[in-house]
Amino acid sequence: MMGIRNKPLVVIKIGGDVLQDKHERLGLASNVKDLHNLGWDIIILHGGGPQVNELQKHHGLTPLKIAGRRVTSKKDLQVVKQAIAGEVNVDLVSLLTASGLPAFGCHGASGLLIEASKRPPVMITGQGDKLIDFGEVGDVLSINEKLLFGLLDLGQIPVIATLGMSNDGRIFNINADTTVVQIAKSVKANLLLLITQIGGIYKDIADSESLITDITPHQAKALIEKGIIQDGMIPKVEEAIKLLDEGVETIAIAAARRLGIFQALASNENSLKATRIRKD
Repeated sequence: MMGIRNKPLVVIKIGGDVLQDKHERLGLASNVKDLHNLGWDIIILHGGGPQVNELQKHHGLTPLKIAGRRVTSKKDLQVVKQAIAGEVNVDLVSLLTASGLPAFGCHGASGLLIEASKRPPVMITGQGDKLIDFGEVGDVLSINEKLLFGLLDLGQIPVIATLGMSNDGRIFNINADTTVVQIAKSVKANLLLLITQIGGIYKDIADSESLITDITPHQAKALIEKGIIQDGMIPKVEEAIKLLDEGVETIAIAAARRLGIFQALASNENSLKATRIRKD
């Protein structure tokens, strides 16, 4: 099971916002099916930030973020579990199954798939000297790749909700961008796809013709310094480029609504409507 694998392997990270849009959902199912039909092994990890926010408001809770990072109280964690491991995971598995794909829904606590520990209080830039405690938030310690390979060998597509668990059974909210990098590294993926509604890195986000189709880690760092890559795209890019030294051949940021884009990225086609990050 852990020996040499004959199939190429892709890890796909899907943001919760993607799943709220009908065209994105339909495009996602079509694109994943393209890779499945080409014989790729597929692992999917998803978040669910917008769904968590909506459910928090329904329960009278106010979402709290510090420097863009979610603070998770014990009450918030109950909502996170309901939204991510419940609503989002079930709906995504349903979508893929309806498209004829063998989707297997699970989460980080399933078989201790994602082992995590509580994040200690940390100092955050712009927040003074005060240590910030993010509550029920965890940092990833390890990935159970044996379990993932076992599911792949059974012909399944693991669809993982981003929760983590300690070895004594404590559940944590964990960061999807960090976690997907750990998964891709652990299983030695050939391709990492980061799926967002924006669908790439743009020189000018207001200009759809300014999409940057190919970029190196050095160029990406320069664009962060210039403020061209900003907000939520920064941690995605910073985390992902670490993988290029770990054997992952290609990282790409794409929109699921663009039909055929996953197959094009897997085939290293040019003239893409996506951003591909490759070694200098």
